[in-house]
Amino acid sequence: MENWLTFSLTVFTGFFAIMNPIANVPIFLALVGESDKATKKEISKKATIIAFFIVLTFVVLGKFIFELFGISIPAFKITGGILIFYVGFEMLQSKKPSVKNMQGGPIDTDIAVSPLAIPILAGPGTIVTAMNFVSNTEYIHMAIVAFIFAIMCFITYLIFNLSDFFVKKVGNNIITIIGKIMGLIIAIIGTNMVIQGIKIAFNL
Repeated sequence: MENWLTFSLTVFTGFFAIMNPIANVPIFLALVGESDKATKKEISKKATIIAFFIVLTFVVLGKFIFELFGISIPAFKITGGILIFYVGFEMLQSKKPSVKNMQGGPIDTDIAVSPLAIPILAGPGTIVTAMNFVSNTEYIHMAIVAFIFAIMCFITYLIFNLSDFFVKKVGNNIITIIGKIMGLIIAIIGTNMVIQGIKIAFNL
């Protein structure tokens, strides 16, 4: 039970850092523009549901994908770690995904699919993080990863729905600071994945 709790906390921290719902609030607001609350709610709901099923697919089929393409666990951990480190490094440099500002024009709800669901919420970093957690574990761990990611999607949904209030109370400066802290955590997670991959590859 204690191992499951530790694993769950690790998964939650990893997902929270890589998805970074707080730092994604300005991106969400830029996409939805001046649309009404109902439209914002529809877009946030659609985006988080799609993101959940995208990641769930990789969680469930991760081992099959490894076998199909002949991917080894060490190679995945090292490559994935480098990718995640790069995502964290970009966040530390205050770089954000390029999104189209939708203000002043009609809102296309398909933005919930792209770029909001993918690649902003369920991007390569999120997918790699999810697959890393289930790359060499039992089915109970797969269920835990799926459940915690569902919680993260729900948290993201709530934060997006409260985005206007959140920005007004917290401020863009605090959001930027949080983004940099999350970027550091992501970079550390990526480095740790590379170390794990090297240890497995060389039986250290």
